[in-house]
Amino acid sequence: MHPSDQPLAERLRPQSLAQVIGQSHLLSDGMPLRVAFESRSPHSCILWGPPGVGKTTIARLMASAFDANFISISAVLGGVKEIREAVDLAEKYASSPVHPSRTLVFVDEVHRFNKTQQDAFLPHVESGLFTFIGATTENPSFEVNSALLSRATVYVLEPLNNLDLTNIIERALALIGSIELDTESKETLVAFADGDARRLLNALETLCTVAQHEKITTINVEWLTKVMGQRLRRFDKGGENFYDTISALHKSVRGSDPNAALYWLVRMLEGGADAKYLSRRLIRMASEDIGLADPRALSVAVDCAQVFERLGSPEGELALAECVVYLSIAPKSNAVYSAFNQTKALIKAQGTLPVPLHLRNAPTKLMKDLSYGAAYRYAHAEENAFAAGENYWPTGMMPTEFYQPVERGLEIKIAEKMRWLKEQNEKAHQSGVPEKKVKPT
Repeated sequence: MHPSDQPLAERLRPQSLAQVIGQSHLLSDGMPLRVAFESRSPHSCILWGPPGVGKTTIARLMASAFDANFISISAVLGGVKEIREAVDLAEKYASSPVHPSRTLVFVDEVHRFNKTQQDAFLPHVESGLFTFIGATTENPSFEVNSALLSRATVYVLEPLNNLDLTNIIERALALIGSIELDTESKETLVAFADGDARRLLNALETLCTVAQHEKITTINVEWLTKVMGQRLRRFDKGGENFYDTISALHKSVRGSDPNAALYWLVRMLEGGADAKYLSRRLIRMASEDIGLADPRALSVAVDCAQVFERLGSPEGELALAECVVYLSIAPKSNAVYSAFNQTKALIKAQGTLPVPLHLRNAPTKLMKDLSYGAAYRYAHAEENAFAAGENYWPTGMMPTEFYQPVERGLEIKIAEKMRWLKEQNEKAHQSGVPEKKVKPT
Protein backbone atom coordinates (compact mmCIF):
# COMPACT_ATOMS: atom_id res chain seq x y z
CA MET A 1 0.00 0.00 0.00
CA HIS A 2 1.29 3.43 -0.93
CA PRO A 3 1.76 5.67 2.14
CA SER A 4 -0.77 8.18 0.78
CA ASP A 5 -3.39 5.41 0.71
CA GLN A 6 -2.98 4.64 4.40
CA PRO A 7 -5.44 6.07 6.96
CA LEU A 8 -4.35 9.37 8.46
CA ALA A 9 -3.93 7.79 11.88
CA GLU A 10 -1.44 5.28 10.45
CA ARG A 11 0.50 7.91 8.52
CA LEU A 12 0.86 9.95 11.71
CA ARG A 13 1.90 7.03 13.89
CA PRO A 14 5.12 8.07 15.71
CA GLN A 15 8.31 6.48 14.45
CA SER A 16 10.34 7.42 17.52
CA LEU A 17 9.77 8.04 21.20
CA ALA A 18 10.31 11.77 20.68
CA GLN A 19 7.28 11.92 18.36
CA VAL A 20 4.87 10.43 20.91
CA ILE A 21 2.30 12.93 22.17
CA GLY A 22 0.98 12.37 25.69
CA GLN A 23 1.77 9.77 28.40
CA SER A 24 4.50 11.96 29.88
CA HIS A 25 4.00 10.19 33.24
CA LEU A 26 5.48 7.08 31.59
CA LEU A 27 7.71 8.43 28.84
CA SER A 28 9.38 11.55 30.27
CA ASP A 29 13.00 11.41 31.44
CA GLY A 30 13.34 9.11 34.43
CA MET A 31 9.84 7.68 34.06
CA PRO A 32 9.33 3.86 34.07
CA LEU A 33 8.80 3.14 30.38
CA ARG A 34 11.41 5.66 29.30
CA VAL A 35 13.96 3.91 31.52
CA ALA A 36 13.02 0.56 29.97
CA PHE A 37 13.53 1.97 26.47
CA GLU A 38 16.88 3.52 27.30
CA SER A 39 18.18 0.44 29.11
CA ARG A 40 17.31 -1.70 26.06
CA SER A 41 16.11 -4.30 28.52
CA PRO A 42 12.70 -5.62 27.38
CA HIS A 43 10.20 -6.94 29.90
CA SER A 44 6.68 -8.27 29.57
CA CYS A 45 4.00 -5.72 30.35
CA ILE A 46 0.33 -4.84 30.12
CA LEU A 47 -0.62 -1.45 28.63
CA TRP A 48 -3.96 -0.48 30.17
CA GLY A 49 -5.87 2.54 28.98
CA PRO A 50 -8.82 3.79 26.92
CA PRO A 51 -8.83 3.57 23.10
CA GLY A 52 -6.65 5.82 21.01
CA VAL A 53 -4.01 6.76 23.59
CA GLY A 54 -0.97 5.05 22.05
CA LYS A 55 -0.90 1.44 23.30
CA THR A 56 -0.10 -0.08 19.89
CA THR A 57 2.35 2.71 19.08
CA ILE A 58 4.30 2.17 22.29
CA ALA A 59 4.43 -1.59 21.66
CA ARG A 60 5.81 -1.05 18.14
CA LEU A 61 8.39 1.44 19.40
CA MET A 62 9.47 -1.04 22.07
CA ALA A 63 10.11 -3.67 19.40
CA SER A 64 12.16 -1.15 17.42
CA ALA A 65 14.11 0.02 20.47
CA PHE A 66 14.96 -3.53 21.46
CA ASP A 67 15.75 -4.58 17.87
CA ALA A 68 13.08 -7.28 18.20
CA ASN A 69 10.77 -8.89 15.68
CA PHE A 70 7.20 -7.60 16.13
CA ILE A 71 4.35 -10.11 16.01
CA SER A 72 0.86 -8.68 16.47
CA ILE A 73 -2.20 -10.72 17.46
CA SER A 74 -5.74 -9.39 17.75
CA ALA A 75 -7.61 -11.16 20.53
CA VAL A 76 -10.85 -10.10 18.81
CA LEU A 77 -10.01 -11.95 15.58
CA GLY A 78 -7.41 -14.50 16.68
CA GLY A 79 -7.31 -17.62 18.83
CA VAL A 80 -5.13 -20.60 19.71
CA LYS A 81 -4.09 -21.02 16.05
CA GLU A 82 -2.64 -17.51 15.94
CA ILE A 83 -0.87 -18.05 19.27
CA ARG A 84 0.76 -21.24 17.98
CA GLU A 85 1.87 -19.49 14.81
CA ALA A 86 3.43 -16.71 16.89
CA VAL A 87 5.28 -19.25 19.03
CA ASP A 88 6.58 -21.08 15.93
CA LEU A 89 7.74 -17.82 14.38
CA ALA A 90 9.46 -16.71 17.60
CA GLU A 91 11.28 -20.07 17.78
CA LYS A 92 12.36 -19.65 14.17
CA TYR A 93 13.75 -16.16 14.87
CA ALA A 94 15.53 -17.32 18.04
CA SER A 95 17.15 -20.35 16.41
CA SER A 96 18.24 -18.70 13.17
CA PRO A 97 21.80 -19.87 12.43
CA VAL A 98 22.56 -16.63 10.59
CA HIS A 99 21.06 -13.95 12.82
CA PRO A 100 19.23 -15.18 15.95
CA SER A 101 16.98 -12.44 17.27
CA ARG A 102 14.47 -11.75 20.01
CA THR A 103 10.72 -11.36 19.49
CA LEU A 104 8.02 -9.16 20.97
CA VAL A 105 4.50 -10.58 20.80
CA PHE A 106 1.84 -7.88 21.01
CA VAL A 107 -1.73 -8.95 21.90
CA ASP A 108 -4.30 -6.23 21.27
CA GLU A 109 -7.49 -6.37 23.39
CA VAL A 110 -5.90 -9.15 25.46
CA HIS A 111 -8.94 -9.19 27.78
CA ARG A 112 -10.91 -10.81 24.92
CA PHE A 113 -8.82 -13.99 25.23
CA ASN A 114 -10.23 -16.59 27.64
CA LYS A 115 -8.23 -18.19 30.46
CA THR A 116 -6.98 -21.08 28.32
CA GLN A 117 -5.81 -18.75 25.58
CA GLN A 118 -4.04 -16.46 28.05
CA ASP A 119 -2.42 -19.45 29.77
CA ALA A 120 -0.93 -20.51 26.42
CA PHE A 121 1.55 -17.61 26.67
CA LEU A 122 2.87 -18.50 30.13
CA PRO A 123 5.52 -21.16 29.37
CA HIS A 124 7.01 -19.05 26.58
CA VAL A 125 7.10 -15.90 28.68
CA GLU A 126 8.81 -17.85 31.48
CA SER A 127 11.32 -19.45 29.10
CA GLY A 128 12.17 -16.08 27.59
CA LEU A 129 11.21 -17.15 24.08
CA PHE A 130 9.50 -13.79 23.59
CA THR A 131 8.54 -10.64 25.41
CA PHE A 132 4.79 -10.40 25.93
CA ILE A 133 3.01 -7.04 25.56
CA GLY A 134 -0.74 -6.97 26.15
CA ALA A 135 -3.02 -4.02 25.45
CA THR A 136 -6.39 -3.69 27.14
CA THR A 137 -9.11 -1.13 27.71
CA GLU A 138 -10.41 -3.14 30.68
CA ASN A 139 -9.02 -3.35 34.20
CA PRO A 140 -6.39 -6.13 33.98
CA SER A 141 -7.06 -7.03 37.62
CA PHE A 142 -10.38 -8.45 36.47
CA GLU A 143 -9.72 -9.40 32.87
CA VAL A 144 -6.18 -10.84 32.79
CA ASN A 145 -5.29 -14.13 34.46
CA SER A 146 -3.41 -13.66 37.71
CA ALA A 147 -0.62 -15.98 36.53
CA LEU A 148 0.00 -13.88 33.43
CA LEU A 149 -0.51 -10.64 35.33
CA SER A 150 2.13 -11.62 37.90
CA ARG A 151 4.69 -11.95 35.11
CA ALA A 152 3.97 -8.56 33.54
CA THR A 153 4.34 -4.97 34.66
CA VAL A 154 1.11 -2.97 34.32
CA TYR A 155 1.44 0.51 32.84
CA VAL A 156 -1.63 2.75 33.02
CA LEU A 157 -2.06 5.04 30.01
CA GLU A 158 -4.18 8.16 30.39
CA PRO A 159 -6.64 9.76 27.95
CA LEU A 160 -4.97 12.50 25.94
CA ASN A 161 -5.66 15.99 27.25
CA ASN A 162 -6.90 18.93 25.18
CA LEU A 163 -3.41 20.25 24.52
CA ASP A 164 -2.23 16.82 23.34
CA LEU A 165 -5.19 16.54 20.95
CA THR A 166 -4.68 20.07 19.64
CA ASN A 167 -1.03 19.25 18.91
CA ILE A 168 -2.14 16.15 16.99
CA ILE A 169 -4.51 18.29 14.91
CA GLU A 170 -1.67 20.66 14.05
CA ARG A 171 0.61 17.79 13.11
CA ALA A 172 -2.10 16.25 10.92
CA LEU A 173 -2.90 19.54 9.15
CA ALA A 174 0.81 20.04 8.41
CA LEU A 175 0.86 16.61 6.78
CA ILE A 176 -2.32 17.22 4.76
CA GLY A 177 -1.13 20.66 3.75
CA SER A 178 -4.17 22.22 2.04
CA ILE A 179 -6.76 22.55 4.82
CA GLU A 180 -7.04 24.82 7.86
CA LEU A 181 -9.42 24.75 10.82
CA ASP A 182 -10.55 27.79 12.76
CA THR A 183 -10.13 27.84 16.55
CA GLU A 184 -13.72 26.88 17.36
CA SER A 185 -13.59 23.94 14.96
CA LYS A 186 -10.46 22.64 16.65
CA GLU A 187 -12.11 22.95 20.06
CA THR A 188 -15.18 21.09 18.81
CA LEU A 189 -13.05 18.28 17.37
CA VAL A 190 -11.05 18.00 20.59
CA ALA A 191 -14.27 17.71 22.62
CA PHE A 192 -15.60 15.11 20.17
CA ALA A 193 -12.41 13.04 20.47
CA ASP A 194 -12.87 12.74 24.25
CA GLY A 195 -9.19 11.85 24.79
CA ASP A 196 -9.03 9.42 21.84
CA ALA A 197 -6.45 10.31 19.15
CA ARG A 198 -7.74 7.69 16.73
CA ARG A 199 -11.29 9.04 16.90
CA LEU A 200 -9.90 12.54 16.40
CA LEU A 201 -7.85 11.64 13.32
CA ASN A 202 -10.61 9.58 11.72
CA ALA A 203 -13.01 12.51 12.07
CA LEU A 204 -10.41 14.99 10.81
CA GLU A 205 -9.66 12.80 7.80
CA THR A 206 -13.36 12.65 6.92
CA LEU A 207 -13.69 16.43 7.22
CA CYS A 208 -10.60 17.08 5.08
CA THR A 209 -11.75 14.65 2.37
CA VAL A 210 -15.14 16.37 2.12
CA ALA A 211 -13.54 19.83 2.29
CA GLN A 212 -11.18 19.01 -0.58
CA HIS A 213 -14.09 17.68 -2.62
CA GLU A 214 -16.04 20.91 -2.00
CA LYS A 215 -12.90 23.03 -2.54
CA ILE A 216 -13.03 24.44 1.00
CA THR A 217 -9.68 25.54 2.43
CA THR A 218 -10.75 26.73 5.90
CA ILE A 219 -13.17 24.70 8.00
CA ASN A 220 -15.43 26.64 10.35
CA VAL A 221 -17.60 25.19 13.10
CA GLU A 222 -20.88 25.66 11.20
CA TRP A 223 -19.64 23.62 8.25
CA LEU A 224 -18.05 21.06 10.59
CA THR A 225 -21.34 20.62 12.46
CA LYS A 226 -23.21 20.12 9.19
CA VAL A 227 -20.80 17.43 8.00
CA MET A 228 -20.45 15.62 11.34
CA GLY A 229 -24.17 15.78 12.05
CA GLN A 230 -25.54 13.57 14.82
CA ARG A 231 -22.14 12.18 15.74
CA LEU A 232 -21.31 15.44 17.53
CA ARG A 233 -24.44 15.19 19.68
CA ARG A 234 -22.95 12.30 21.59
CA PHE A 235 -20.10 14.32 23.08
CA ASP A 236 -20.21 17.65 24.90
CA LYS A 237 -17.45 20.26 24.73
CA GLY A 238 -16.10 19.48 28.18
CA GLY A 239 -14.04 16.57 26.92
CA GLU A 240 -14.00 14.81 30.31
CA ASN A 241 -12.27 11.48 30.18
CA PHE A 242 -13.82 8.10 30.72
CA TYR A 243 -12.55 7.54 34.23
CA ASP A 244 -13.70 10.93 35.46
CA THR A 245 -17.19 10.26 34.12
CA ILE A 246 -17.55 6.85 35.75
CA SER A 247 -16.37 8.48 38.97
CA ALA A 248 -19.10 11.11 38.63
CA LEU A 249 -21.69 8.37 38.13
CA HIS A 250 -20.49 6.45 41.18
CA LYS A 251 -20.43 9.54 43.38
CA SER A 252 -23.91 10.59 42.24
CA VAL A 253 -25.30 7.17 43.19
CA ARG A 254 -23.47 7.29 46.52
CA GLY A 255 -24.82 10.80 47.08
CA SER A 256 -28.43 9.63 46.49
CA ASP A 257 -29.05 11.89 43.49
CA PRO A 258 -30.96 9.74 40.95
CA ASN A 259 -31.23 12.55 38.40
CA ALA A 260 -27.51 13.32 38.33
CA ALA A 261 -26.76 9.59 38.25
CA LEU A 262 -29.07 9.15 35.25
CA TYR A 263 -27.35 12.05 33.52
CA TRP A 264 -23.88 10.52 33.88
CA LEU A 265 -25.16 7.07 32.90
CA VAL A 266 -26.70 8.40 29.69
CA ARG A 267 -23.59 10.50 29.00
CA MET A 268 -21.53 7.33 29.10
CA LEU A 269 -23.96 5.26 27.04
CA GLU A 270 -24.28 7.99 24.41
CA GLY A 271 -20.51 8.33 24.41
CA GLY A 272 -20.07 4.69 23.48
CA ALA A 273 -19.06 3.26 26.88
CA ASP A 274 -19.26 -0.52 27.22
CA ALA A 275 -22.61 -1.20 28.90
CA LYS A 276 -21.29 -4.48 30.31
CA TYR A 277 -18.57 -2.53 32.08
CA LEU A 278 -21.22 -0.17 33.47
CA SER A 279 -23.31 -3.08 34.74
CA ARG A 280 -20.26 -4.46 36.59
CA ARG A 281 -19.68 -1.06 38.18
CA LEU A 282 -23.31 -0.94 39.34
CA ILE A 283 -22.85 -4.30 41.08
CA ARG A 284 -19.80 -2.87 42.82
CA MET A 285 -21.78 0.21 43.91
CA ALA A 286 -24.49 -2.00 45.41
CA SER A 287 -21.88 -3.85 47.48
CA GLU A 288 -19.72 -0.90 48.45
CA ASP A 289 -22.19 1.90 49.11
CA ILE A 290 -25.51 0.23 49.95
CA GLY A 291 -24.55 -3.11 51.42
CA LEU A 292 -26.85 -4.54 54.04
CA ALA A 293 -28.83 -1.33 54.41
CA ASP A 294 -30.78 -2.77 51.45
CA PRO A 295 -29.57 -6.26 50.43
CA ARG A 296 -32.04 -6.19 47.53
CA ALA A 297 -29.83 -3.62 45.82
CA LEU A 298 -27.23 -6.27 44.99
CA SER A 299 -29.93 -8.52 43.51
CA VAL A 300 -31.28 -5.62 41.46
CA ALA A 301 -27.77 -4.89 40.11
CA VAL A 302 -27.11 -8.54 39.24
CA ASP A 303 -30.54 -8.83 37.58
CA CYS A 304 -29.80 -5.65 35.63
CA ALA A 305 -26.55 -7.16 34.30
CA GLN A 306 -28.36 -10.34 33.27
CA VAL A 307 -31.15 -8.41 31.56
CA PHE A 308 -28.64 -6.40 29.55
CA GLU A 309 -26.75 -9.60 28.68
CA ARG A 310 -30.00 -11.00 27.28
CA LEU A 311 -31.34 -7.92 25.48
CA GLY A 312 -28.21 -5.96 24.55
CA SER A 313 -28.37 -2.36 23.31
CA PRO A 314 -30.51 -0.35 23.11
CA GLU A 315 -33.29 -2.37 24.78
CA GLY A 316 -31.20 -3.46 27.77
CA GLU A 317 -30.08 0.09 28.55
CA LEU A 318 -33.40 0.78 30.29
CA ALA A 319 -32.51 -1.90 32.85
CA LEU A 320 -29.30 0.01 33.59
CA ALA A 321 -31.31 3.19 34.10
CA GLU A 322 -33.74 1.41 36.43
CA CYS A 323 -30.84 0.03 38.46
CA VAL A 324 -29.13 3.43 38.71
CA VAL A 325 -32.30 5.04 40.05
CA TYR A 326 -32.88 2.22 42.56
CA LEU A 327 -29.30 2.36 43.84
CA SER A 328 -29.48 6.14 44.12
CA ILE A 329 -32.61 6.18 46.31
CA ALA A 330 -31.67 3.11 48.38
CA PRO A 331 -30.45 3.65 51.98
CA LYS A 332 -26.66 3.82 52.06
CA SER A 333 -24.15 1.92 54.16
CA ASN A 334 -20.47 1.25 53.62
CA ALA A 335 -20.27 -0.68 56.90
CA VAL A 336 -19.44 -4.02 55.25
CA TYR A 337 -16.95 -2.34 52.90
CA SER A 338 -15.20 -0.63 55.83
CA ALA A 339 -15.25 -3.81 57.93
CA PHE A 340 -13.75 -5.81 55.07
CA ASN A 341 -10.88 -3.33 54.62
CA GLN A 342 -10.20 -3.16 58.37
CA THR A 343 -10.11 -6.95 58.56
CA LYS A 344 -7.64 -7.14 55.67
CA ALA A 345 -5.41 -4.57 57.36
CA LEU A 346 -5.44 -6.45 60.68
CA ILE A 347 -4.60 -9.79 59.08
CA LYS A 348 -1.78 -8.17 57.14
CA ALA A 349 -0.41 -6.73 60.37
CA GLN A 350 -0.84 -9.84 62.56
CA GLY A 351 -0.17 -12.60 60.08
CA THR A 352 -2.01 -15.92 59.96
CA LEU A 353 -2.88 -17.03 63.49
CA PRO A 354 -3.69 -20.74 64.02
CA VAL A 355 -7.29 -21.96 64.18
CA PRO A 356 -8.25 -22.91 67.78
CA LEU A 357 -8.66 -26.65 68.40
CA HIS A 358 -12.38 -26.44 69.19
CA LEU A 359 -13.09 -24.86 65.77
CA ARG A 360 -11.10 -27.37 63.74
CA ASN A 361 -12.70 -30.12 61.70
CA ALA A 362 -12.02 -33.71 62.77
CA PRO A 363 -12.72 -36.08 59.86
CA THR A 364 -10.10 -38.68 60.97
CA LYS A 365 -9.43 -40.63 64.17
CA LEU A 366 -6.02 -39.01 64.54
CA MET A 367 -7.57 -35.56 64.49
CA LYS A 368 -10.14 -36.59 67.09
CA ASP A 369 -7.38 -38.02 69.28
CA LEU A 370 -5.64 -34.64 69.02
CA SER A 371 -8.86 -33.01 70.35
CA TYR A 372 -9.77 -31.32 67.09
CA GLY A 373 -13.30 -29.99 67.54
CA ALA A 374 -13.62 -31.57 71.01
CA ALA A 375 -14.91 -28.51 72.86
CA TYR A 376 -17.05 -27.12 70.06
CA ARG A 377 -20.61 -26.12 70.98
CA TYR A 378 -23.22 -26.88 68.32
CA ALA A 379 -25.28 -23.69 68.02
CA HIS A 380 -28.45 -25.40 66.75
CA ALA A 381 -28.62 -27.46 69.91
CA GLU A 382 -28.79 -24.34 72.09
CA GLU A 383 -31.54 -21.87 72.90
CA ASN A 384 -32.28 -19.48 70.00
CA ALA A 385 -29.72 -21.44 67.97
CA PHE A 386 -27.01 -19.29 69.57
CA ALA A 387 -24.08 -20.59 71.63
CA ALA A 388 -23.86 -17.60 73.96
CA GLY A 389 -20.34 -16.93 75.22
CA GLU A 390 -18.62 -19.13 72.64
CA ASN A 391 -15.28 -17.86 71.30
CA TYR A 392 -14.68 -18.01 67.53
CA TRP A 393 -11.41 -16.06 67.46
CA PRO A 394 -7.80 -17.31 67.37
CA THR A 395 -6.42 -18.13 70.80
CA GLY A 396 -5.20 -15.03 72.60
CA MET A 397 -6.73 -12.61 70.11
CA MET A 398 -9.16 -10.04 71.42
CA PRO A 399 -12.50 -9.93 69.57
CA THR A 400 -12.75 -6.90 67.30
CA GLU A 401 -15.95 -5.23 66.13
CA PHE A 402 -15.08 -4.57 62.49
CA TYR A 403 -18.68 -4.36 61.32
CA GLN A 404 -20.55 -1.31 62.61
CA PRO A 405 -24.04 -1.19 61.05
CA VAL A 406 -25.45 2.25 60.37
CA GLU A 407 -28.85 3.47 61.51
CA ARG A 408 -30.32 3.29 58.00
CA GLY A 409 -32.47 0.76 56.18
CA LEU A 410 -32.24 -2.89 57.17
CA GLU A 411 -29.05 -2.22 59.13
CA ILE A 412 -31.23 -0.67 61.86
CA LYS A 413 -32.63 -4.16 62.47
CA ILE A 414 -29.19 -5.72 62.09
CA ALA A 415 -27.80 -3.35 64.72
CA GLU A 416 -30.61 -4.34 67.11
CA LYS A 417 -29.80 -8.03 66.56
CA MET A 418 -26.10 -7.46 67.15
CA ARG A 419 -26.80 -5.61 70.39
CA TRP A 420 -28.96 -8.52 71.57
CA LEU A 421 -26.24 -11.04 70.66
CA LYS A 422 -23.67 -8.98 72.55
CA GLU A 423 -25.92 -8.88 75.62
CA GLN A 424 -26.32 -12.67 75.55
CA ASN A 425 -22.56 -13.12 75.32
CA GLU A 426 -21.99 -10.78 78.27
CA LYS A 427 -24.59 -12.64 80.39
CA ALA A 428 -22.96 -15.96 79.54
CA HIS A 429 -19.52 -14.69 80.53
CA GLN A 430 -20.89 -13.35 83.83
CA SER A 431 -22.65 -16.61 84.71
CA GLY A 432 -20.07 -18.98 83.25
CA VAL A 433 -20.07 -20.50 79.77
CA PRO A 434 -22.69 -23.29 79.46
CA GLU A 435 -21.54 -26.84 78.95
CA LYS A 436 -20.93 -28.12 75.48
CA LYS A 437 -23.95 -29.27 73.47
CA VAL A 438 -23.04 -31.50 70.59
CA LYS A 439 -24.63 -31.90 67.19
CA PRO A 440 -27.27 -34.64 67.35
CA THR A 441 -26.42 -37.78 65.45
